[in-house]
Amino acid sequence: MTGEKNARPNQNSLRGFEVVDAIKAELEAACPSQVSCADILAIAARDAVVQAHGPSWDVRLGRRDGLFASGAVAEAALPSPAESLAAIVARFDALGLSELDVAALSGGHTIGRARCSIVASRLYNFSGSGRPDTSLAPSYLQLFQSFCGPASTASSSGAVVDLDVSTGDTFDNKYYRNLKVGRGLLASDQVLLSTPGAATISYVNTFAANQKAFFSAFAASMVKMGNIGPLTDGGQIRTSCRVVNAAY
Repeated sequence: MTGEKNARPNQNSLRGFEVVDAIKAELEAACPSQVSCADILAIAARDAVVQAHGPSWDVRLGRRDGLFASGAVAEAALPSPAESLAAIVARFDALGLSELDVAALSGGHTIGRARCSIVASRLYNFSGSGRPDTSLAPSYLQLFQSFCGPASTASSSGAVVDLDVSTGDTFDNKYYRNLKVGRGLLASDQVLLSTPGAATISYVNTFAANQKAFFSAFAASMVKMGNIGPLTDGGQIRTSCRVVNAAY
């Protein structure tokens, strides 16, 4: 099987699995076959946000691990950084998540990084126009062109850039403030504000002005997302989070 870790959107992107493996090893030593990899990921996501000075929330536990893994499912389910807001909202709606959830969960991009290869078209050839995306602030465009290099190499560059150029390692509301001045790195970020008539516009404005409101909404949306179809019957408790098959 090709698991979600190796799905195309996740390649050279997701990191930190060694931390999950270390957590699992200690749990197995103390309480064998009691805590699933799924629960570990849910808790680790919350604790990572807290350590980055973001909000906390209650994580409901009791998930079990699946009996198979599918990179193809991940590729089909994960939104593209070039998708329209309507397409993103439709993906979320299919899972029972609202436009408020779209706006709040997108704020997770206040930390982390993106590969230059993902944003190269936006910097140099947006939608096949041969020109950069005009919604990018000119100074921001120049900054990231300098980070990612010329058009001839940016699309294959392994370099990474901060999703939030202001405070890329701190969980705060600067992501939304950046959107208001044309500094959303991914096109799928900037469309929250640049799509005419979108409900997300008011949420961006609220979160940009009020970090406490963002933290509250993000925590609530993470709880909702964590409750999407959890596997609580059947399945398995994996003995190692590195393994993707059911041979236990």
